[in-house]
Amino acid sequence: MKTLDTVVDGEPLPKILVVDDVSANLASMRRLLSSVKAELYEASSGNEALALCLDNEFALILLDVQMPDMDGFEVAAFLNDNPATCSIPIIFVTAAYLDDINRLKGYTFGAVDYIAKPINDAVLLSKITVFLDLHISKLRLKSAMDELEQRNKQLESEIEERRRIEKQIRHMATHDSLTGLGNRLLFLEHLGRAISYAERHVQPFALLYLDIDGFKQVNDRHGHGAGDALLCGIAQRLRENLRQEDVTARLSGDEFAVIMAPVADAEAAVKHAWRICELISEPYVLTMDGSTVEVKIGASIGVALYPEHADTGTDLIRMADTAMYVVKQGGKNGVLQASLDLPAVSQA
Repeated sequence: MKTLDTVVDGEPLPKILVVDDVSANLASMRRLLSSVKAELYEASSGNEALALCLDNEFALILLDVQMPDMDGFEVAAFLNDNPATCSIPIIFVTAAYLDDINRLKGYTFGAVDYIAKPINDAVLLSKITVFLDLHISKLRLKSAMDELEQRNKQLESEIEERRRIEKQIRHMATHDSLTGLGNRLLFLEHLGRAISYAERHVQPFALLYLDIDGFKQVNDRHGHGAGDALLCGIAQRLRENLRQEDVTARLSGDEFAVIMAPVADAEAAVKHAWRICELISEPYVLTMDGSTVEVKIGASIGVALYPEHADTGTDLIRMADTAMYVVKQGGKNGVLQASLDLPAVSQA
């Protein structure tokens, strides 16, 4: 049997199981525990007690030692072997004298105390109060730990979301929204890293400055939608045909840059620049508003090596930019290596 009230002050009542094969003892224990704020369960045999333990979480078990078929020690042994019940405190109730060996046997099966019959009401109630208080404290601690774990998970989720947003903001700040390539900010950051690496490892790298020939004509003839589609096509070709370690950026409307790090020498850099020039010069099929148009453009590319042509980022950019403008003024769609002998050019 059990008491009717199961909740007090918003908290579930702890459960106590009384196991005794004598009905008069159960009735006496029921009377004695009537003032205890707990939900009381009764079992008249070891098997019945074990069955109740499968369906309930008890705060305390008052277990008679002397019972037919299965005594208290055997019941305790079964409970101790089950991970779900091994932590339930057991008070053995016995009318027989127990020597130290039998007491030790009970303790190994989970007994926390012994009560001798006839039972001293005050002593039993005192012990039960202590164990119920411990049980309630344990439940409150578990609830607090569960809440803390939930808050930690929520905090981890918020931190992860913040990192995702920060990463997204960082990407938006350093990448071109149209082509997805790095922008001038990211380009300058990578250029600084390339210089630092080259200084440490004495390993040259190349800077390629690209300006698209004929881009304005595509914009004027077919509209800005075609111009945007063309820029995306150019970016895609650069991504697909550069090495994984190379860095590509869109610096302005139709200007791009490539950092080739490392590179063997100027000859290798120029050779690769010609390959890029040829790739960009292949026709593009642009789709706009359901219709397609084929366009053809070119690229003027200036090539400068670090540290052969300059030993600072600013000077390296200036040298590659100057070489690129010499190509544009000399007929466009070509490649030129930077040199101190290059003539000054107008960049209007």
